Amino acid sequence: MDLITITGIALGLSFDTFAVSLSCGVVESRIRFREAIRIAFILALFQGALPVLGYFLGSTVSRHIAKFDHWVAFALLMFLGIRMITEGLKKSDRRNMVNYRHLPVLLTMAIGTSIDAFAVGISFAFLNVRIWLAGLVIGTVTFIASMTAIRIGKSAGSHLGSRVEILGGIILASIGIKILAEHLLSAG
Repeated sequence: MDLITITGIALGLSFDTFAVSLSCGVVESRIRFREAIRIAFILALFQGALPVLGYFLGSTVSRHIAKFDHWVAFALLMFLGIRMITEGLKKSDRRNMVNYRHLPVLLTMAIGTSIDAFAVGISFAFLNVRIWLAGLVIGTVTFIASMTAIRIGKSAGSHLGSRVEILGGIILASIGIKILAEHLLSAG
């Protein structure tokens, strides 16, 4: 898998984190730069590490399903993309204010936004991706997206949140279609 595709996946995965970071910026409008760095770093660490963990788990079973690997990657990315799109289309009710600065809250957000990255990591094992590079790219893109979202949230408000998640879902689903099409075209 080339760097452009990995970056596209990283962008798609970072939209959950972008939406969460946007809400951090909206809710914590007086957030300091140091606090924003801490939030973005923890979110990026989980987002970059969970694909690596998923990859190694997927590597142990990949040789057993090599004939179907492209279908697995397609199904996982389509599932995640469709889930993100449907979540983005749901109307969000007004939530209770959450203190994003508390470590347990931050870790819960990090894990919650990284589950998709774990599943993508499993699909990477079937595709023979350079996982350390992919994890680094995903983490870096997530950090930049998170810092950007916190800043936007501080100034623009919360009206962008669901649209961002829909776009992320479209990107992931499109990459799933691209993987399947590349395999089918190279096999035929």
